[in-house]
Amino acid sequence: MSTPENNKDIKPALKKTTIGGQALIEGIMMVGPKRTAIAVRKGDGTIHVEEIMQSERVTFYEKVPFIRGCIRFYKMLVRGTDALMKSADISEQGAPETREDGKPEKQSALDQYLSKHYNVMVTLSAILGILLSVGLFILLPWLIVFLATKIMGSALADTTWMSVVLNLAEGVLRMIIFFLYLRFASKIEGIDRVWKYHGAEHKTIACYEAGEPLTVENILKHSRFHPRCGTSFMFLVLAISILIYTVAGILIGDGSFIVSALIRIILIPIICGVSFEILRFVGRHDENVVCRGLSKPGLWLQKFTTSEPDAPIVEVAIAAMQAVIPENADDDVW
Repeated sequence: MSTPENNKDIKPALKKTTIGGQALIEGIMMVGPKRTAIAVRKGDGTIHVEEIMQSERVTFYEKVPFIRGCIRFYKMLVRGTDALMKSADISEQGAPETREDGKPEKQSALDQYLSKHYNVMVTLSAILGILLSVGLFILLPWLIVFLATKIMGSALADTTWMSVVLNLAEGVLRMIIFFLYLRFASKIEGIDRVWKYHGAEHKTIACYEAGEPLTVENILKHSRFHPRCGTSFMFLVLAISILIYTVAGILIGDGSFIVSALIRIILIPIICGVSFEILRFVGRHDENVVCRGLSKPGLWLQKFTTSEPDAPIVEVAIAAMQAVIPENADDDVW
């Protein structure tokens, strides 16, 4: 019998939903068209479901192609950081909260300050995450290639054909760093639990899109790989960056150290915007051979960011999903 693990292709969904999610600490966040909710398995074994308030107001810029992608990405990052921090606290509820000497844990001065300024902490954490990603996946590969050009000599590096070669090499190096990052992250103790919740999120959405009742048995039979995943978006960002940085190198030139670094930073919103529109197009036309081919690398990378969940984990995913399904079935059409 064929299983989700050995299927070569993912069957097109009967419905393509805009509902998406994120794996948390012992839980899942689901984002629907009207509501956002988290479901977390507490220390006592019960499932805590909580709605995260979100503004129903959609700004004009969130509807503009090539601009909306960056705005939605930032909002999702802030919302995801908030949910991740909440899940860490909720997952410990019901578990013993005493020290070795039997006395209750006391908050440090720093913890007390952060609890009073929670929104500031979430925003700063999201910004720090962006800066680390830019440094690791954008600036580090560029810096390595930049230093290589100094070794080979500026006369050769300044030629148009060599500029193309160097930008392609930078892109390949960026892909390698991203792959190694996923591999090393998978080795971190406890991360496999997060990957299982990620897999459960994908399976639950696939079951919902197939029009089947959200039961553990139905969900487990679906694939843990989903074409409209954040991992696929990250791959598109890295792939599109190769093209855009190469074109920029030809038209503008790489320039000095500072100019070259600034160009890469300034072009990040454009890269994210283009990648978001491509992901939307591919998601709407995944029955097309070309679009399905474009989805393959992102689906392959999900082997490192998802794992097969068990029944208790799927139960958490069901609780999160049921909390955000809209009353009107057309509200969440992709």
